[in-house]
Amino acid sequence: MLLTTAPDTPPLPTTAAAQILDLLLPHHRTTDRARAAAEAFPRQLRRITDFVREGAPIVFTLPGFPCKSPNPAKTLGHLPDMGEHLSLAFLDTLCTQIARIHPPGARVVICSDGHVFGDLIRVPDAHIDAYADELRALIRESGLHRLSVFDLRDVLGDLPHDTKRAHVHDRYAPALDALRAEVRTEAPTLALYRGITRFLVEDTADFNGTRSALQRECRRRAYGVIQRSRAWGALVADHHPRAVRLSIHPQPAGAAKFGIRLLDAPDAWTTPWHSAALREPDGTWTLMPRARAQQLGRLVHRDGRPSHFERSGAGGQRSAATARR
Repeated sequence: MLLTTAPDTPPLPTTAAAQILDLLLPHHRTTDRARAAAEAFPRQLRRITDFVREGAPIVFTLPGFPCKSPNPAKTLGHLPDMGEHLSLAFLDTLCTQIARIHPPGARVVICSDGHVFGDLIRVPDAHIDAYADELRALIRESGLHRLSVFDLRDVLGDLPHDTKRAHVHDRYAPALDALRAEVRTEAPTLALYRGITRFLVEDTADFNGTRSALQRECRRRAYGVIQRSRAWGALVADHHPRAVRLSIHPQPAGAAKFGIRLLDAPDAWTTPWHSAALREPDGTWTLMPRARAQQLGRLVHRDGRPSHFERSGAGGQRSAATARR
């Protein structure tokens, strides 16, 4: 049989793109029941292929890491802790793995979006700044040079936070009527709306009205959060037009965004900024509400701050880069 390709011919860029996407697929954050193959993500394959053909580092953008939930039953405080530390190390490790297939490697731009909707989620802007600054410090001090942080300060400098939010909303946010119609007709948007409403209800600790009144208010705010989130995504696309877009929200196969799970959690919506990290005796990590983790393990401090919980029998400390399994 005649060979159409010499044995030592380098793989085509499309093959390399599929291999790179295969590295991400075990961490796909989705509500789909079956795991999809790389071919089910044509948009991501096209963008990765473009970088591979050019011999350039693959750029991923990940909107998220906004700030900690203000609910003390869910988090350890307003600064990043072990949950963020493990998540950042995981992203950096993915970039390292990609470099074994595509030598120019990859980098992840973390698009910290806390200021975009800080007023809607009721988190002080000072806490959001402190969170993003600590993320940058954690990346620098941990040597995670494949990661960077991008936020509104990189776009609009030191303008007042309300001015920045108004600018982003007015220029990029979808119309409210169109979004309401989408929630009524599109299942993924409805699931996102319900998930954000749930988070807003859980994170509101000082509401004086009835439960039904709180739910009504949070449903209203959820529309605003989605509007601002869409606006931030459009702004990020303007500044990083060729990047492969990741998402911390569940995404179906074939969507424009690839949902990525940063750490194991029983709920597909759980993130490091809505939870605390619990280390199991076998060295694995799980995200869960602080109140639950506190029932299961003891609190551990690092650098003088609460960091995570350890279940009885979880001795020692493994490298953050290898802790995720």
